[in-house]
Amino acid sequence: MLKIKDYVKVKSIAEAYELNQKKSACVLGGMIWLKMGNRNVSTAIDLSGLGLDTVQEREDEFYIGCMTTLRDLEMNRPLNEFTQGAVKESLRHIVGVQFRNCATVGGSVFGRYGFSDVLTMLLALDTWVELHQAGRIPLPEFVNQKKDRDILEAVIVKKTPLKTVYLSQRNSETDFPVLTCAASLTEEGTKTVIGARPGRAMVAEDPEGILMGFAGMSRKEKKEAALKFAEYTAEHMSFGSNMRASGEYRKLIAKVLTRRAWESLGGIKA
Repeated sequence: MLKIKDYVKVKSIAEAYELNQKKSACVLGGMIWLKMGNRNVSTAIDLSGLGLDTVQEREDEFYIGCMTTLRDLEMNRPLNEFTQGAVKESLRHIVGVQFRNCATVGGSVFGRYGFSDVLTMLLALDTWVELHQAGRIPLPEFVNQKKDRDILEAVIVKKTPLKTVYLSQRNSETDFPVLTCAASLTEEGTKTVIGARPGRAMVAEDPEGILMGFAGMSRKEKKEAALKFAEYTAEHMSFGSNMRASGEYRKLIAKVLTRRAWESLGGIKA
């Protein structure tokens, strides 16, 4: 049972930060996971009055407030047009519409959950987070940091021109994912992210340059490169077991999803 001693609807991020320095304090977010645990909270911090629940399209970025719901992100047309529908695909399987109307982007990102579709998708984009004290830092750097008492204000997706795709494997339509995969292709290079390993999402490295020059390859070369990189990723990334799947099964699925993702980006239809 969740027990809250004091509830404060803060009037500023600075106030939220000050209150959150106590270890027994907690930022509420959408309260999806928080309410399911057993915890004594001295001060529950509510950010809902700060106007951080919108997606703002700016000239060179999408500024996503931390209290933006997953449903609002899923239905945001400009963001989905920019990502060719990949963001919507990464969100539409998450439990149900009622759930996504409550769960927040900030909670999904700050929690760094291993099963997070959101984190997998955002890592494949040019994404930054804006923290009250630390300022803006790249999402990959933030993900690997130790959790602290800072306040996540927003998630920023830069409008770096790209092609991107999102895939996941689930045992049932609205279950947690067995494995997730997001890939993106830009002028600067390629990026592949594997999540729900069941550990936290990770960027799959390409030290051998298998995908180098992928956009300029012939159809046959793209198909061969996609398969070779998928095999390399499956062999060099770690996979664990839990109630949804074994590590061995996840390894096989990683190979399949990675190959499919890059074939899709290469315009190769199954």
